[in-house]
Amino acid sequence: MKEIGRIFSLFIVASTMVALSACSKDDDPADNDLFVGTYRGTITYSDGEENITDSDGRVTVVKAGNSYNFDFGTGIPNITGVRFEESGDGTYVSIGDGLTGITITASSLDMLVTNDQGTWTADCSR
Repeated sequence: MKEIGRIFSLFIVASTMVALSACSKDDDPADNDLFVGTYRGTITYSDGEENITDSDGRVTVVKAGNSYNFDFGTGIPNITGVRFEESGDGTYVSIGDGLTGITITASSLDMLVTNDQGTWTADCSR
């Protein structure tokens, strides 16, 4: 009986070690689907000639390889190829030329992106 208890204890210890080694704080945000889905709220776009505002807008976040695309409704051009880095507590911020200004969590999306194609804003949740 003691032998069975010892084997069971070793099994539990080995299982725990395997489970803990599978977890990593160095996860690449591109490996996670945490923020894939649709966010709703106020979205705007301006390119100097055209101004679009939708107070009941939607932004659908789609994973594309190692980056994310932001698909807007209401005739607003999409933002593609966005990469993220974690800033803590499940919050991720965008990185890269012309694509900074996006903060995203599982429940909220805040955006102020300005580049040579225009300016996008979003204050959305899900």
